Amino acid sequence: MAKQHYKLSKLEIIKRIIFLTLGASLVAVALEIFLVPNDIIDGGIVGVSIIVSKLTGLPLGMFLFLLNLPFLVLGYKQIGKTFALSTLYGVTVMSIGTQLLHSVDPLTYSIFLAPVIGGVLLGIGVGLVIRFGGSLDGTEIVAILFTKKLPFSVGEIVMFINLFILGSAGFVFSWDSAMYSLIAYYIAFKMIDITIEGFDESKSVWIISDDAKEVGDAIMSRLGRGVTYLHGEGGFTGGTKRVIFCVITRLEEAKLKSIVHELDPSAFLAVGNIHDVKGGRFKKRDIH
Repeated sequence: MAKQHYKLSKLEIIKRIIFLTLGASLVAVALEIFLVPNDIIDGGIVGVSIIVSKLTGLPLGMFLFLLNLPFLVLGYKQIGKTFALSTLYGVTVMSIGTQLLHSVDPLTYSIFLAPVIGGVLLGIGVGLVIRFGGSLDGTEIVAILFTKKLPFSVGEIVMFINLFILGSAGFVFSWDSAMYSLIAYYIAFKMIDITIEGFDESKSVWIISDDAKEVGDAIMSRLGRGVTYLHGEGGFTGGTKRVIFCVITRLEEAKLKSIVHELDPSAFLAVGNIHDVKGGRFKKRDIH
């Protein structure tokens, strides 16, 4: 029997609509109040739309909607109905928002403040839309389709496309604009990560120690985090190894390292970033 597709509850749908609206509106503010008036562009379809709007003199909002639409139709089977509808809604709000804000005077013409504030708002807006199940740019859909025929990852293809688009700003506007666009793009890229993952980033920790039980007990008692013991085998020695696995927050990393170094200075320790943590017993216990 086929598993039924999960349906969002009314509360989840309302929550998604609110944050998609907020995110798309922030992007519209970033574009029309900070970036576009200062000849600063973004990557992807948004960047292409800004360039085409500049060359033709037609409204930016119109191109944001029309240029994204074919990619939504093209990638419908790859991205799914819910994602497609969320993306369509986000793009529509962004397009209408830029049209409504077009006649509003920019808050700054500072070539320093414009890419910084614009990049921050753009990154938060795009991050919110992605976090709540949508997208504002068809570039990713194009990349997903191209990865099937090209020996590149989605991230690499997106990077190539964006470098080409941002470089084009030098010919349409000026090379100063192209460099300021790169600054805005980098800031937005970082803010997207922060918005999606949050400031309280989680980290996975793998510890191989001859004193695994003692180290594990110390992590549980002094850090308040649960641990899982895994059994491994050394590739060179062939001996059995006990591996400690646990998940901590970014702020707890330094304390965990000091605990491990104190109990077993020769222990192997690997720390990696985790985008999301759900289930299990990740909630921190009280430390007595």
